Amino acid sequence: MSRKKVLLVDDVHLILELEKAFLKGLPVDILVAHNGAEALELARRELPDLIYLDLNMPVMDGPTCCRALKSDPATMGIPVIMVTTAGREQDELLCRSSGCDDYLSKPINNKTFLEKGRKLIADFERRRQRSNYSGDVQFLEKGEPRHGLIADISKGGLFMAIPHDAVPDEPLDLAFTLPHDGSNILVAARGRVAWENRAHNLLKPAYPAGVGVEFTDIDPAIVMMIEKLLEGALET
Repeated sequence: MSRKKVLLVDDVHLILELEKAFLKGLPVDILVAHNGAEALELARRELPDLIYLDLNMPVMDGPTCCRALKSDPATMGIPVIMVTTAGREQDELLCRSSGCDDYLSKPINNKTFLEKGRKLIADFERRRQRSNYSGDVQFLEKGEPRHGLIADISKGGLFMAIPHDAVPDEPLDLAFTLPHDGSNILVAARGRVAWENRAHNLLKPAYPAGVGVEFTDIDPAIVMMIEKLLEGALET
């Protein structure tokens, strides 16, 4: 999978460092500009896959830069997320009128920042190698037994198709099987819902309705088994 280029544009150093921290560990190359003029020049030269563009900056502000990007055939297809101040309706209208693809408000949080990016470029948040291993998974949700189907798995978590919506960050006790030495063994782990693929709002259309689960407590020996499973998937 080729690495994506993400351009971060803000005149405030602290905001840039925060956004870079949100992207840490993702398969992306980070580009940085401190005003709209720098961003426009860098975008035309590097053709990033996604731009986070601040609204208020010196030299050239965000809306002016965004309009220039969207009027240039070379850059008009690059998704632009404008970053504005929370609660200012006039700023939101200015963002929309500039032709941006989406916007988010300060103060920025990790979840919203990544969700916006995930909607606009494929595989934006795929941190780890995954296997499309399929198997049943049992779990408890608020003390009630539930059933799902594993669609893929990694050392850090799994995606399971489920017939109902779950609550983000809700802890889950999981039980599933993994192939090992010609048979299947039962695995117990604990996780949390990291993101949702709701039937009425599929963030990843290639996946069924369900949830991405991050492991929060799992036996290191099981992680090694998953790693071997991934290695086998790469060889086939």
